Amino acid sequence: MLRNLHIQNYALIESLDLDFADGFSVITGETGAGKSILLGAIGLLTGQRAETAAIRTGAAKCIVEGTFDIEGYGLETLFEEHEIEYDAECIVRREVAATGKSRAFVNDTPVPLTVLKQLGERLIDIHSQHQNLLLSAESFQLGVLDTLCADKTIKQRYDDAYRAYREAVKALDALRAQLSGDKGDEEYIRFQLDQFDEWKLREGEQEELEEELELLTHAEDIKEGLYRISASLNGDEGGQASALKSTTSALRSLISIYSNAEEWYERMESLYIELKDIADDVEDACERITVDPERQVWVEERLDTIYSAQQKHRVSTVAELLKIEQHFRDTLNRITDATEEVAALERAVDTAHKTLLAQAALLTAQRSEVARTFETEIASRLVELGIPNTRFAVDITLRRQPDSTGADSVVFLFSANKNGTLQNIADVASGGEISRIMLSLKSIVAAATALPTLVFDEIDTGVSGAIAARMADIMADIAGHGRQVISITHLPQIAAKAAAHYKVYKEDTADATVSHIRPLTTNERIAELAQMMSSGTLTEAAINNAREMLGGRTGE
Repeated sequence: MLRNLHIQNYALIESLDLDFADGFSVITGETGAGKSILLGAIGLLTGQRAETAAIRTGAAKCIVEGTFDIEGYGLETLFEEHEIEYDAECIVRREVAATGKSRAFVNDTPVPLTVLKQLGERLIDIHSQHQNLLLSAESFQLGVLDTLCADKTIKQRYDDAYRAYREAVKALDALRAQLSGDKGDEEYIRFQLDQFDEWKLREGEQEELEEELELLTHAEDIKEGLYRISASLNGDEGGQASALKSTTSALRSLISIYSNAEEWYERMESLYIELKDIADDVEDACERITVDPERQVWVEERLDTIYSAQQKHRVSTVAELLKIEQHFRDTLNRITDATEEVAALERAVDTAHKTLLAQAALLTAQRSEVARTFETEIASRLVELGIPNTRFAVDITLRRQPDSTGADSVVFLFSANKNGTLQNIADVASGGEISRIMLSLKSIVAAATALPTLVFDEIDTGVSGAIAARMADIMADIAGHGRQVISITHLPQIAAKAAAHYKVYKEDTADATVSHIRPLTTNERIAELAQMMSSGTLTEAAINNAREMLGGRTGE
């Protein structure tokens, strides 16, 4: 429940701190005094759009803060989901800067407006004149029926089924769109793959061929150089290996008679062995290298093929070409296998659709059952509110295809005349009748929900006298079941039934016009009610009448 409201620099309100009572309260005041301003400020706490024009002239920002008692309303899970510290006393604050920036806080934790709206829907229901227009909206009518359904799991299961169906359809559509594009490219892909098949590219091939071409290009020079080296190292006469071998043999013959010769021998022996290995390797290399013009031409042509392929596909390595080839093959395989994949997704869509229709049927059955009870309760309340020949019906028809709300098309039908034809409520109900219908509806919905606070903005439009008094009784009855009801009204019959009475008034200062609101004492209530009943001059008769309406109460 709303315990306290703090407003600063909002419209005509400079600063306001107001404590709200439990039960049924009313707010009265002259037209233009600021009742709608108060309603707009409360609306900010529920996540409604903030207008910079609402900021008091000259102020940098406006602040609206509400303190709510939320114990026992099952909001712990919501707070946990959004990582907000839970407390039975919840403080909601909204700040709107003149720059247009808006910030929201719950228990001093910054929250996005989406979260504030979620919380606001669980804290306050604000009935404005705009909601009277919503009465004819199908979404509103469906929402009423679903609210009255005791078993919420049926709607939840339908929502899950609809989500699964939409995801299946989305996956199928995406695959079909992809395949449509792929199919158009199939001929191109096959042509590219034919070229890759001709090329027969191999990882590392380019580097190997470039090295081989370098060798083939300089084969004669390399072979001549190696031959000279081989002759120098391993020649029969004057070869370095032969000379080194002779030196080694001479050192070996001195070992027995000269001690230093052994170390020299071992070192020379190592040199000989290494030199001999080099000489053999050079000789082998010389024999292997051949001048092969035909091979050179082939290597050059092969490299030209690779370079052309790289240029065509705008890459610089064979590895990148192979990736492109694999992509083409994967795409072609996907096209080839598409029929089976599409068929599988079509089966999934069909299964999801059947599940959806089954859940829609259960939802329709539940709504139809609730609608019958709802029709009776609405009609009964409207008879009490001065429409004795009320006829009210909920017309439920099936749409061809379910949507996010179900398979049902709902229309509220109404007739105020005994023999009148039931018609769309928006077409035949007068303003006063709509007010009574909305109050009846709200009272029924309130009984089915755990909503702490209901705010009615002139829901008594178009009624007066005994009917207004009966509407007040209904609001008091709603409040009597552990809820807080705040009604903005111009009717004394309603104001007199409230447990608490607040008055909105304007004050003109030298600099500006300021709106105030304050609770009224019993005597002030009597005076306010008398003024509301008087067309001009306040009379003793009006005062006595007001006192009687309050049950003879006197005092401060």
